[in-house]
Amino acid sequence: MPTFSVLVIDDELDFMETLVNRLQRRKLDAIGVPDGEQALELLKQRSFEVILLDIKMPGGMDGIETLREIRRLQPLAEVILLTGHASVETSLEGMQLGAYDYLLKPVKFEELLVKIAAAFEKNSPQENK
Repeated sequence: MPTFSVLVIDDELDFMETLVNRLQRRKLDAIGVPDGEQALELLKQRSFEVILLDIKMPGGMDGIETLREIRRLQPLAEVILLTGHASVETSLEGMQLGAYDYLLKPVKFEELLVKIAAAFEKNSPQENK
């Protein structure tokens, strides 16, 4: 798998930290933040090819609101939505806003890696334009 950057946005700190560590062990440039506000601050400073975004987050911004801002700041980033709370309406809204895919937690790590790699491959040709 080629090296590229992945941002993990999830308020479940154990899940986020474990996922970031596992991605880093796969030689990916992975960073995690616990909420949308911190993610947007980070996205103003650097770009990411793939973003894993939890839909249900407490506080000021939920995942859909964060996705809207990600689209504004980094329109070429591929966003994979993650949630433990399945909602057809939320998944449809996320896909309409340009999310690459939508996965239910708990997600198998190998399945997630396949989705991340596919999102990166979709993103790569755009980066070279």
